[in-house]
Amino acid sequence: MGGWFNKEINSVDDLKGLKMRIPGLGGEVLRRAGGTPVTLPGSEIFTSLQSGAIDATEWVGPYNDLAFGLHKAAKYYYSPGWHEPGTTLEGLVNRSALEKLPADLQSIVLNACQVVNNDMLAEYTARNNAALQTLVNEHQVDVRRLPDAVLRRLRELSDEVVAGIAGEDPLSRRVYESFTGFRTQVEAWHDISERAYLNVRGEVA
Repeated sequence: MGGWFNKEINSVDDLKGLKMRIPGLGGEVLRRAGGTPVTLPGSEIFTSLQSGAIDATEWVGPYNDLAFGLHKAAKYYYSPGWHEPGTTLEGLVNRSALEKLPADLQSIVLNACQVVNNDMLAEYTARNNAALQTLVNEHQVDVRRLPDAVLRRLRELSDEVVAGIAGEDPLSRRVYESFTGFRTQVEAWHDISERAYLNVRGEVA
């Protein structure tokens, strides 16, 4: 999700001066859009949003957001989560230690990481939907989509930020080119597969 807001976002101008808890690259994008990124630990988000110390916050999605009770501290719940398009788990393994293992144990370690990531994605797909229904139906949360003009501007700024990082060193450039190349391929395929299927299902339902 894009996050919880106590101010309506109807145009790019509404981002100017917005105090939002959003770290990392997303925070830099917000700063370039005229907002003020604020870094806060999870334990301080609710009270900061409730007191007005911040105007908005991103956290995770409906499942975790409901558990945090963020619907009690903010008026509007915006989507999509433009700042984290592909959340994934991270497993760090010492390379030399891994390579000392027999081939079968190396395979077990790598496959275990993959399975946990896939299982978590499936779990969150299910639990986010259930939590979203609870937020809407039981707590009357006002779920809104960020305006197209706002999303276009955030995309432009996101491209600038990421491209800037890609130009800093060869490794970042390799990662950037690999990611953007794969994304282009996925978009082309999903336009006639996953996205097309979901659009048709929505039209005929």
